[in-house]
Amino acid sequence: MKKSLLFIITSIFVLILAACGNDSTKNEEKTTSETESDNEYPIVIKHAFGETTINEKPERVATISWANHDVALALGVVPVGFSAANYGIQDDSGLLPWTAEKLKELGEENPNVYQDTDGLDFEAIADSNPDVILAAYSGITQEEYDTLSQIAPVVPYEETPWVTPWRDQVLLNAKGMGMEEEGKQLVADTEKLIEEKANEYSVIKGKKAAFGMFNTADLSSFYIYTPADPRGEFLSDLGMEYPEGIKNLITDDSFYIQVSAENADALNDTELFITYGNKDTLAALQADPILGKVPAIAAGNIVVIEDNTPLAAAGNPNPLSIQYTIDEYLTLISDVAKNIK
Repeated sequence: MKKSLLFIITSIFVLILAACGNDSTKNEEKTTSETESDNEYPIVIKHAFGETTINEKPERVATISWANHDVALALGVVPVGFSAANYGIQDDSGLLPWTAEKLKELGEENPNVYQDTDGLDFEAIADSNPDVILAAYSGITQEEYDTLSQIAPVVPYEETPWVTPWRDQVLLNAKGMGMEEEGKQLVADTEKLIEEKANEYSVIKGKKAAFGMFNTADLSSFYIYTPADPRGEFLSDLGMEYPEGIKNLITDDSFYIQVSAENADALNDTELFITYGNKDTLAALQADPILGKVPAIAAGNIVVIEDNTPLAAAGNPNPLSIQYTIDEYLTLISDVAKNIK
């Protein structure tokens, strides 16, 4: 989440380490490197800005933007630098709790966190001397990509900014790290966890659900995240269905759509909404003369995630955040879903 489209959306959604880690991490990387055959290089990764060639396994991995560092950490690699979280943090560390927990597990007490919530800090990134820069989930521009590429090979998103699903975040970043097989295993392990947890909370299965953002100060329009967005995709992972009425409003590959209250009838087949907010959000929605008539809203089938909390940040999932928050998330959803007739 940078000062790009996602940062803008985040700002209205009241809408959305300088070494390569400790010796043990270096040893892990060396061991992994030794298991990879030399003929796997160079690696060529195609993406939105062309293609990136990586000639040998990177030993110094940097990440920028949202959650890419969590992928590296989940694979046992401490980045030489990574972007500070700009949403959901509870202190000035720039670390979400699952990131902090994994850093501690890997023995990193002093991570190199780029203070770049107002824009990429190219100097800090260059000073960390990376062999590769991971940005599979990001909104970097062509200009930013070109500047970063002067520092090290860059692995950005494949096509569209801010819509890289969590699986592709893992696979793209892992490939850039020379850990493609490990990435595939991480995806498989995470999918197994999701399936097990979804079965534990089976009341949510098949429910027509959407993740949106309602600004209760102005309900003349609102935002719904599309299936292209990781938030929307994760609901499907959990066994819920994307409502046809909303799907019919989607005209491009954007990660969200803005819906006018005049088109609120498109929400009529939605059984459950998930949104950011506070204790007053549901009452405000139900009091609205238009949105209050939407069946799911009228029935109170709204999961409100406290804004700017770790759980809210986990709405954009990755393997670490999923493992850390999935029970809390599913408990909230199940408590609402069990009331759906």
